[in-house]
Amino acid sequence: METVVKRFAEALEWIDRSGEAFKAFKPGVGPYGEPQLVRKAVGYLRERHPAEFGGAVTRREPDVLVPDRWALEFKIVRPYGDNGEPAEHWSQNLLHPYDDNTSALGDSLKLQRLRLPVRKGVVVFAYSHIPPRVDIALLVRCFELIAAKALGIKLGPRCEATISGLVHPVHQQATVYGWEVLNGRGDR
Repeated sequence: METVVKRFAEALEWIDRSGEAFKAFKPGVGPYGEPQLVRKAVGYLRERHPAEFGGAVTRREPDVLVPDRWALEFKIVRPYGDNGEPAEHWSQNLLHPYDDNTSALGDSLKLQRLRLPVRKGVVVFAYSHIPPRVDIALLVRCFELIAAKALGIKLGPRCEATISGLVHPVHQQATVYGWEVLNGRGDR
């Protein structure tokens, strides 16, 4: 999972450096919607790292399939909007603990049931100010706690990579978090 996290952090940095704005938002990687961002990042990774991501495709379930390697689900966490105002319900992308929910917890449950002969992982792109105005690490720890203690989801060790100096005035820093989702039955 460490390599997956590092590669997606690299892709986010490349997208940010392009200076391209998503829709009518300010330039930078921070405002991108999840499907658009994941699709753009996967395109970059297929081109720059074909040995690892050459056959990667974006899908509905899972979000990204890297044949013979990974089934990946993605979430974005943004405590503040493009306009600098606090975002409503921003933590629900990680913490809604219901099966078939579109949160990272719901995606982890879905990955546990996925019967593909690949490793499974959940990846979170979290944006913050520099210095952070909200402690996203607390949310990440809550995700891990709810996954393990309340839902019985077995996660591998947390991997993370941070990119500072992003061009967006609100989304100034991104941290990419990733966990392998293990089903607890001795197989991946």
